[in-house]
Amino acid sequence: MPLEVFGRDPYKTLVSTILSARTRDEVTLKISQNLFKHAPNLKTLRNLSQKEIEEIIHGVGFHKTKAKHLYELAHQIDKVANTREELMELPGVGRKTANLVLNRAFKIPAIAVDTHVHKISNLLGWVHTKTPEQTEMELNKIIPKKYWSDMNKLFVSMGRKFNTKKRMEEFLKENNLI
Repeated sequence: MPLEVFGRDPYKTLVSTILSARTRDEVTLKISQNLFKHAPNLKTLRNLSQKEIEEIIHGVGFHKTKAKHLYELAHQIDKVANTREELMELPGVGRKTANLVLNRAFKIPAIAVDTHVHKISNLLGWVHTKTPEQTEMELNKIIPKKYWSDMNKLFVSMGRKFNTKKRMEEFLKENNLI
């Protein structure tokens, strides 16, 4: 994932992950890098107006909503929290984003369940769930913690390569996984 270039910087990890929703990785990376030239930390992000943020991040999906979220979170916090609960209190941050921030920035194991993790886990028969949150809870019970942080990266990669249910099922069958 290109966003891993931001390493263990909690601010850049949080912001780039918020920007990544409904946006292609290469677009997110380019726009995140541009935003970080203007606002390399929370303090400098706080100095930008919502309109300035909007203009800088134009090109990501839902840029006006994301600009509002970034503006609000910059005024809410002085540093990025390292707990799921605190992260999820921030505007624009749900479980998946919180878990990705915990993994990438703080090396705290958490399963970030997106559509790929949810669908593939169900196809494999590991879980029988209806929602990503249910999937996360069930996977937490059966997957050893040492693998949690890698699941999202692996399953997203598979989901992008085998991008229809039919292609995914063929791949899983060919490899004797289902």
